[in-house]
Amino acid sequence: MDADAIDALLPQTQCTRCGFQGCRPYAEAIASGEAEINQCPPGGAATIAALAALTGRAPLPLNPANGIEAPRTVAYILEEHCIGCTKCLPACPVDAIVGANKRMHTVIAELCTGCELCIAPCPVDCIVMVPDTANNGAPRAGFPDDEARRLRERYAAHLRRRDARAAAQMEKINHKREALKQATGASTIAEAIARAKARAQR
Repeated sequence: MDADAIDALLPQTQCTRCGFQGCRPYAEAIASGEAEINQCPPGGAATIAALAALTGRAPLPLNPANGIEAPRTVAYILEEHCIGCTKCLPACPVDAIVGANKRMHTVIAELCTGCELCIAPCPVDCIVMVPDTANNGAPRAGFPDDEARRLRERYAAHLRRRDARAAAQMEKINHKREALKQATGASTIAEAIARAKARAQR
């Protein structure tokens, strides 16, 4: 079974409600026979039917353990309570939240998938889910193919930026470690502290 074809039918919310860390891992699990086709609440009955037609499996009701099918919602930040901690920014899989450290954040409703992944990291509970009226004030329904493609591209870009930040951070750490080694002969801060204590006790 082709995981690419399965992934193309998923809504690309990356919400993890299916029990996997995103739409692609879920698609791969379906392809390998490790997951059923009824574990995607955002896609709901329409996605289950499409997956059934593609895979040849029997249509199943949405598994209630994964959630329920419901109208789309988007995240909304209660701006008067936002402290600008930035913890919600990396949590958003499509970078629909904008803001800076100690600055008020906001959600771009047109980009929000309603995944709810930004809620848990918020230390002041200032993120709530509200009905999605991003379509010129009208509710959006489902995840059309063109929107799913855009969301997949945004998620891929999000992952590239995340990996680039991690690589830059590791490079900075390695640079500091090398500078420490050159200055003290120690490879770690703990080793440098231990050497300093040993010298002080002489």
